Amino acid sequence: MATVMLEKEKEEKKLEKEGALSKRVPSLQLSDLSLQDLQAVCKDLHHKIDVVDDERYDIEAKVVKNNKELENLALKIFELKGKMKRPALKRVKISADAMLGALLGSKVKESVDFKANLKTVKKEEEKKEEVTDWRKNVEAMSGMEGRKKLFNAGQ
Repeated sequence: MATVMLEKEKEEKKLEKEGALSKRVPSLQLSDLSLQDLQAVCKDLHHKIDVVDDERYDIEAKVVKNNKELENLALKIFELKGKMKRPALKRVKISADAMLGALLGSKVKESVDFKANLKTVKKEEEKKEEVTDWRKNVEAMSGMEGRKKLFNAGQ
């Protein structure tokens, strides 16, 4: 029963297609035409083919653009629903040798000492001023004696 219905559908579609083509494409009368008339008919057909190809290309471009836009909107909806959750990342302590082994595989067999190749820099000791109690300094500089000391220090 189903196969019979499929056959009928195929025949109906074929008839519809032939009817649509007969309406849109007129039949060609090529008999009894001169060479110039045939060339004119060919040029006309080429022009119609170009127009149809341009329209088809424009429609395809619109379809591709709309499909991309639909995909982007679907992704936005998916993200807004919150379905995509990042897993909590765990900190992993790994030595330099283990890291090189993981990155380079079995190529590196000996351990690498990164600190051996570093430049050594000697730090100079900075002169540190003696930290004194500021209260004693204020008491010593107060009054006429303190002003006298400042005056004498300036000379």
